[in-house]
Amino acid sequence: MKGVAKLRAGVGEVGLLEAPEPNASPGHLVIEVTAGGLCGTDVHIFHDEYPSRPPVILGHEVAGKVVDVGEGVTRCRSGDSVTSEPYFRLCGVCAYCRAGMPNHCGQRASIGSGVHGAFARYVLVPERSVHLLPQGVDEWAGALTEPLACCVHALENTKVEPEDVVVVTGPGAIGLMMMQVVKAAGGQVVMIGTETDGARLELALTLGADEVLMVGSDDIQEAISTRSDGLGADVAFECSGAGAGAQTALELLRHRGRYVQVGLFGRPVTWDLEQVCVKEVQVQGTFATVSSSWQKALALLRSGLVRTGPLISHRLPLSDWQLAFELFERREGVKLVFTPA
Repeated sequence: MKGVAKLRAGVGEVGLLEAPEPNASPGHLVIEVTAGGLCGTDVHIFHDEYPSRPPVILGHEVAGKVVDVGEGVTRCRSGDSVTSEPYFRLCGVCAYCRAGMPNHCGQRASIGSGVHGAFARYVLVPERSVHLLPQGVDEWAGALTEPLACCVHALENTKVEPEDVVVVTGPGAIGLMMMQVVKAAGGQVVMIGTETDGARLELALTLGADEVLMVGSDDIQEAISTRSDGLGADVAFECSGAGAGAQTALELLRHRGRYVQVGLFGRPVTWDLEQVCVKEVQVQGTFATVSSSWQKALALLRSGLVRTGPLISHRLPLSDWQLAFELFERREGVKLVFTPA
């Protein structure tokens, strides 16, 4: 089978790789991929800004049908519609694994970076990572469970109270899912984008944002001040992965507000730590997912409180991988999803 892969270390070095089709080993199963989402992490791997173990097929956002099960697999059978956590190999004994935080395991190997991933016709995954898709959630929407679970984990890492004024910077796929997760928790969400984000900001309103603001066109400070009785935002989720977005989010927070960094920058950025001190801002990082965030993400999809299907702007064959990466870099569309068919 052919897969879109990081072929070797270095900037770029991505192309189609011929790899053998996987067979289900004990405790594992094979998913025939229906949809694999292109993530910012894949682009960071392209630019050699995120660790990978080439040659390795990219892609960790996946949904499809089970086509082969290994010895000892009991929760899934052929024909099931499933999605999968990215964690393929964990040590299972470190302090983080034992505490239910596999995202911090030093021996972690994930599909799409450490082992072959979802940008191919088939992907091998361990049974412990697999989740059945809820009734009514198709495999296209289900392929975005992983980034949704990342947003749920971000919320788990901080506190959003009903009617909190919450700023989300960056109306990409992560930002639009983060917005919906915060709305489900009862927060008022103000989505902030740039002049290139007009269509994304309109989509944010469709999906439930209370207000959208554009840097350079709107008086953002005044709008947040008015909504918060002059205090500033209670919480900021920075989802753009851009230094300017991080600075904007920090400036909009009230004293003793909560700042959560969701987006990955891929490089160091300049940030005004003086404001963190003066405002006594609580700064929280968030990375990847834990099991509880997957359970909650699937419950949100099942209930309809979060919709991922409307985020998919492009469905592309693997042969168009270069176009997909170019579209991502140009910030065209919202979510680009590969299909091997």
